[in-house]
Amino acid sequence: MTTIRSMRTAMRRLVTVSQDSDEIVEAAPPVPMRELFRRFWPYTRGRRRWLIVISFMIVLGPVVDTAEIWLFKIVIDDMLVPRNLQLFLPIALAFVGLTLVSGVIGFADEVISTWVSERFLLNLRFDVFRHVQGLSLGFFERRKLGDILSRVTGDVEAVETFLLSGIATALSHVVQLVLYLGLLFYLRWDLTLLALVIAPLFWFTARRFAGPIKAASRERRRRSGSISATAEEAFGNIALVQAYNRQRWGQERFQRESLGRYRATMVSTRIGATFGPIVDVIELIGALVVMGLGTWELTQGRLTLGGLMVFLTLLSRLYSPIQGMSELSNTFFAASAGAERIVELLDQRPQVTEVAQPHRLRHVEGAVEFDGVHFRYPETTRSALSGVSFTAAPGETVALVGTSGAGKSTVAKLLLRFYDPDQGAIRLDGHDLRGIGLSDLRDHVAVVLQETLVLHGTVRENIAFGRPGATEREIIAAARAADAHDFVTGLPEGYDTVVGQRGRLLSGGQRQRLAIARAMIRDAPLLILDEPTTGLDAESGERILRPLRLLMSGRTTIVISHNLLSVRDASQIVFLEHGRVAGLGTHEELLASSPGYARLQLLHGPPNGASPVDELTP
Repeated sequence: MTTIRSMRTAMRRLVTVSQDSDEIVEAAPPVPMRELFRRFWPYTRGRRRWLIVISFMIVLGPVVDTAEIWLFKIVIDDMLVPRNLQLFLPIALAFVGLTLVSGVIGFADEVISTWVSERFLLNLRFDVFRHVQGLSLGFFERRKLGDILSRVTGDVEAVETFLLSGIATALSHVVQLVLYLGLLFYLRWDLTLLALVIAPLFWFTARRFAGPIKAASRERRRRSGSISATAEEAFGNIALVQAYNRQRWGQERFQRESLGRYRATMVSTRIGATFGPIVDVIELIGALVVMGLGTWELTQGRLTLGGLMVFLTLLSRLYSPIQGMSELSNTFFAASAGAERIVELLDQRPQVTEVAQPHRLRHVEGAVEFDGVHFRYPETTRSALSGVSFTAAPGETVALVGTSGAGKSTVAKLLLRFYDPDQGAIRLDGHDLRGIGLSDLRDHVAVVLQETLVLHGTVRENIAFGRPGATEREIIAAARAADAHDFVTGLPEGYDTVVGQRGRLLSGGQRQRLAIARAMIRDAPLLILDEPTTGLDAESGERILRPLRLLMSGRTTIVISHNLLSVRDASQIVFLEHGRVAGLGTHEELLASSPGYARLQLLHGPPNGASPVDELTP
């Protein structure tokens, strides 16, 4: 057992290195196997009758194999030894029949088992995806996207191995053991008992190897998630990485996680490679002892040649399921590591939840009220908002201004209920947002974000994303209103042009006009503009102003900006400093009453020096 101790030492070193390093992805907490079965067994609902069919075929397969082995005894004792060739035809027909039956069983078992497994994976993967998509924004801000993708893809398949394939294999081994043992006891019970003396060695050996295998499997799964997270981050920000010549940074992180997975894989492989030969030696010792005693019994006339050959054949078959059962525990441990990662994901709960009977929004006028709102992001110590209060009347434009980190974008996130306030209330038409259904609320809000989010798809699909089911006429009308129609028709395939991942085949101004068209077609009474012209040149910004004014007309608009020149004509300006309302009023009122606002004004030029590009409000 020195080898096993060395494997455990290697595993401890690997885990220690993992804990000492800057972990990109944390390991999922361990979950008892009984709990794993309880969590995932419901996904077999609707196909459990097919599991009965599969179980029947699993039982029937070894029965056919046992019958073929017994025919082999008849061939030796009743046909070859006495040279009775008259039995050749019926025996041959029996072999053909059993072979055909075995083929049919194997085909049916393969097809039905694959169908049940794939349907299980289909339902589980969809539920995991739906669950993750329903989690609050804070979850995605704290977790690595690559690790989430690794769990939704690779780790889901481990659950199927753990619950279905593993159980089917275990049942097959049990049936084989029962049949082979029954026939062995029928032939010679004393030799069978001798053969079973070494069976506990299989279980003891497997038990000694189980711990290191489980630890290595968990580490390998965690490192797989880290590799995906590292690659996603490096490739998703490739422009930044290349612009700053930080390719080596990405390569070192990727190499570190890949090396960690390599080490865990090698430890697991060495354990498995050691386990196999040990089991083979145990099996060989048992077979040689039985073979020696069986040969002596043959010379004494107490056992026929056919009986001895069949006994040895059955014995070799017997050790196979015993060895398989021993190895199966290791397979379960390896698969459970992936199942634990899925459980950890499914146990995540949204920070924002709906009430049992949410208020239904019908005709929304767009009156917004922040009433003493306090909010702090999870796992932070500083409040993002402290006692923020302001109102926006229907159709009014309210500007939120302040330096970076003042809490402006936090207001937008709370309006969309990405988070709920810790204290205070946010109301829409007098109704607390916490009492309104999430989907109902967001159906009445249109958003144009500072980070222009464009999907990989056609121009048409990106505009219609704002309102599924929009007609072609409505899509084109929204594009015209957003001043996007001309550049869209100039694209190679017009509205059917694929814009690339994150719209990278379009310019910044073009992406922003698509975002405005998407908000146009939504036609929501409440509009949120989060730094809509940031990052655009003067010409692009000027082209966007007219469609933005058209979009803002007639609806309640919350404009978020750090540039006072772009919002000085708003109906009301909320000046935020360190998460607090430091000033409230019109541009002129704040210049006179708020020193902080006046200082911010000086950073952006004289009050009358705004260019047409900066005139955002209608």
